[in-house]
Amino acid sequence: QVQLVESGGGLVQPGGSLRLSCAASGRINSIYVMGWYRQAPGKQRELVATITNGGTTNYADSVKGRFTISRDNAKNTVYLQMNSLKPEDTAVYYCNHFQYWGQGTLVTVSE
Repeated sequence: QVQLVESGGGLVQPGGSLRLSCAASGRINSIYVMGWYRQAPGKQRELVATITNGGTTNYADSVKGRFTISRDNAKNTVYLQMNSLKPEDTAVYYCNHFQYWGQGTLVTVSE
């Protein structure tokens, strides 16, 4: 079993920044990437970014250059630094590891 707990969501104005955290506990398997996904109202869940145990990253085109994923293996924590936020970034953001998902944290970008 793996438990994933996200934090750091909230309300931010366009152009602002937020940092999301995902604390993982349990049987983490280093073979599998850690990732952030998001789901906006009325839309399907989509990939935001992933990171391997070795630090290789992958981003959705819509967030490249604005978001940065990182991980602290000693703390079993993954971060998502989000800069230059846009209203279209509004969504519930989920942390993922293999088949496991966190409960999600809401990010709202609005005036």
